[in-house]
Amino acid sequence: MQRFIMKSKDYIMVLCGILIVVGLIAEFVFKVQLISEILLGLASILAVSPILIQGYHSLRVKVISIDVLVSVAVLGALLIRNFEEAAIVSFLFLLGAFLEKRTLKKTRSAVQSLVTLVPERAVVVRDDGKTETVDIDDVSTNDILLVKTGDKVPVDGHVVYGSGALNEASITGESKWVQKSLNDKVYAGTIVENGTIRIQTETVGEDTLFGKIIELVEEAQDSKSAAEKFIDRFSKYYTPFVLLLAVIVGILTRDVALAITILVLGCPGALVIGVPVSNVTGIGNGAKHGVLLKGSEMINDFSKVDTIVFDKTGTLTEGNPTVAYKKIIGENKQSILSYLYSIEHESNHPLAKAILNDIGSQKIVRFDKVDVIKGKGIVAYSGDKKIILGNLSLMHNYDVEINNNNREKINKLIESGQSIVLMAINKELEVMIGIQDQLRHDVKRNLLQLKHQGVKKLIILSGDNQGTVDRVAEQLPIDIALGGMLPEDKAEYIKMLQDKGEKVAFVGDGINDSPSLATANIGIAMGGGTDVAIETSDVVLMHSAMEQLSYAHGLTKKISNNMKQNIIIALGVVLVLLLSLIFAEWMNMTIGMLVHEVSIIVVILNGMRLMRYRNNTKLDSYQVNNKQKAI
Repeated sequence: MQRFIMKSKDYIMVLCGILIVVGLIAEFVFKVQLISEILLGLASILAVSPILIQGYHSLRVKVISIDVLVSVAVLGALLIRNFEEAAIVSFLFLLGAFLEKRTLKKTRSAVQSLVTLVPERAVVVRDDGKTETVDIDDVSTNDILLVKTGDKVPVDGHVVYGSGALNEASITGESKWVQKSLNDKVYAGTIVENGTIRIQTETVGEDTLFGKIIELVEEAQDSKSAAEKFIDRFSKYYTPFVLLLAVIVGILTRDVALAITILVLGCPGALVIGVPVSNVTGIGNGAKHGVLLKGSEMINDFSKVDTIVFDKTGTLTEGNPTVAYKKIIGENKQSILSYLYSIEHESNHPLAKAILNDIGSQKIVRFDKVDVIKGKGIVAYSGDKKIILGNLSLMHNYDVEINNNNREKINKLIESGQSIVLMAINKELEVMIGIQDQLRHDVKRNLLQLKHQGVKKLIILSGDNQGTVDRVAEQLPIDIALGGMLPEDKAEYIKMLQDKGEKVAFVGDGINDSPSLATANIGIAMGGGTDVAIETSDVVLMHSAMEQLSYAHGLTKKISNNMKQNIIIALGVVLVLLLSLIFAEWMNMTIGMLVHEVSIIVVILNGMRLMRYRNNTKLDSYQVNNKQKAI
């Protein structure tokens, strides 16, 4: 019976509304008091039944909820034969719950719209070349799938045939088309806007990047922020206090109607719902624009960040460097290039990729042993050869001889802002390479935006040489720029800032900077869609764009402010209602419940404003073009 009543709660609400309208017509139009009381009494009993069930289940777990207060108030009104107020109060409570459910459903629309982007069926290409449409659950790893223009990619995988332009907005928040061809990675939930491709499946369903994004966003929306936890504790004591206050007032005044009215006016409904709706809506907005806020707890911390620390390569710069200078010193050029290619071929560092793109494919050398020197380079052994590949500091550590001419050239490259990669064989310098990287598009404007939003200090900590770091910092509104920093040095520096009382966010690529991401109050990964970035950080910028950083910071500030607004609205309404009960003769149970339900709708609508948030603050051209660093 309980299950039937709860399942039919919306229908009960509609029926009660009809009974109330007919009952009021019977009383005020036809002056038939008996019929009016019967209809309003029946409406009260029907409407209070689901409320009583919810209140009963709350008491079973030793919680005095809002349902308990309303149940006691309605039953009390029935006892004193105040059928009109009993019916209207219970109906308004059910109506408020219905509207709350509907509007809250809308706040999750960003995530729900993402879920619909994953197709339920896929076209599999069989070994004989024929195609077959199957359920997505029947697709396995290594299956070849056909995706045509207008179709959604159903799995994570790589292109094995064809080419096409894909819309990756579901992953990155950026609707700009990305051209994909042989061996390029593609993700579930993206759309082939033009072209036809065949994909070899790597992961399906919840294991895809898109599946992980949806799971993370849903977990974040369901998590409780510090404000919500406080409100839960507050309600735990506040609601019994209201019940006790009503009992005491009833005993002292012998006015049951007054005691019942206090129960209704003291309901903290808007307070309970106001903060969660801000969190859910804000996190959903972020997901829609390629920003993953991993949990409600970090929102308040991020909004209070006053210092942001940046890695350089792949964060402030594009992360697609190119070789600007190359000199092969040794005589056996082919052998030297083979060693260089073989070592860099095993690395995923952006500088290694730049070198490989420049020298092209070379003969592979098998090494007897390879040692990675963290933050400096690699030492490899092949027979009687000891190959040292890395930065200038690594050359010094292994006593590599560098003559005056080469040292002068290296210094000039550093002064011009180039990253230096050197290779020595048996302590003899054989290769000198200078690599340049470009600043990200509009990075200066977005750093100024962060300053405008209240961030006081912007810092670069880079493993690159100081000259290169200085050249980057000179072009940006950076306060401190430090080069030659190992991963552990960065983490230690962040700890030092925290000891001084600063709230620190660290922005890195999520691969080489895990210690810093973990140490900072907020770890932010320029994700590029990598699993490592998603796992190690508090915030993931899926498009790896600097404008997403200023957007994410502005969004968390808006969410935090929105929570505070909803708390003020909720507490203000309760205070005004209770004061009105003391100083105004017109206040009664029905008006109190109506105001409460309106306040619930107000805080929900206020929270839903976050769905429309855009970071639209305009900085004038003088600010962008003339703001200089202060190191």
